[in-house]
Amino acid sequence: MYKCDNDQCPAFIKNFNKLNTLEKILRKSKSSQFKLRYQYREYHFTNEQLQHSTPDQSPRIFNIRNSMNTLCLALTFHISLGISARKTAFILQNVFQLHASYQTILNYTKYAAPYCHTFNMKLKSPVDSTQAGDETYIKIAGKHAYTYFFITPTRRIISAYHIDGTRDTLPATIAMNEAIRTAPDDQSPTLITDGNPSYPSGIHFLNESRDDYKIIHKKVIGLQNLDSESTEFRPFKQLIERLNRTYKFHTQAANGFSSKAGAIALTTLFVTYYNFFRPHASLDYESPIPRDDLIHIPTLQGKWAKVLDTAFSLK
Repeated sequence: MYKCDNDQCPAFIKNFNKLNTLEKILRKSKSSQFKLRYQYREYHFTNEQLQHSTPDQSPRIFNIRNSMNTLCLALTFHISLGISARKTAFILQNVFQLHASYQTILNYTKYAAPYCHTFNMKLKSPVDSTQAGDETYIKIAGKHAYTYFFITPTRRIISAYHIDGTRDTLPATIAMNEAIRTAPDDQSPTLITDGNPSYPSGIHFLNESRDDYKIIHKKVIGLQNLDSESTEFRPFKQLIERLNRTYKFHTQAANGFSSKAGAIALTTLFVTYYNFFRPHASLDYESPIPRDDLIHIPTLQGKWAKVLDTAFSLK
């Protein structure tokens, strides 16, 4: 920059200095602050695209060599207690004298998952008008994938669970669409998420098909409360984060999944256990969805057997 202190400084030097100063300001600014055109995205998802994660259908549960009690014991250790498939096979053989390989345990989860998915979907209770959602990463075939969850604050019910390889708008829309499926038609659902832009984009798409009672979106940004909205809705965000930690505990023994089908199967069974078996201290040690036909069964393997028996009739 040229210096010129006297009043007789040529005009072109003054203009040159002003341009240099403006250039420095622009370099420190974000280009988005000076955009004159913005992108507008309009989503047109079909019903076929908005399909919730579903385990592969397998009728081979009727052809297993072991008894139903053995299958339910395997689900008790592998799913309810979060023990790896190899340790579950070791326990069955060395404690109960039931011969089953670790691959057999993995097969049992895939056989039982389609029936438990039907049980989860058809017997999901009505949900609260306010729900919290988030996605947590898992490993499938060595690559990052994401499990989307939504949970209700009153009864701690997992209202949606969806697995996808991205954090884009479509998987977020699928999870939110399932989360509000059993919500009352005469109220506007409120969904609380983090700052992932996929959620407001998905809500915009879902609201296009709703004449009244539009979905309301609230965001909780970052780890500190830097705005009033984050301060108000932080407890809901913490609720979904606790669910993610519980899910991580039940999946860490798998040390990643070899296929998406295996991830969907284990996640489906985890939701069955969480919603219908797992006692919650905040609910006076009741499960989120208490059922009379399960409450009086004292053992976990007995509860699994009852769920599968009920699911057979729902198919």
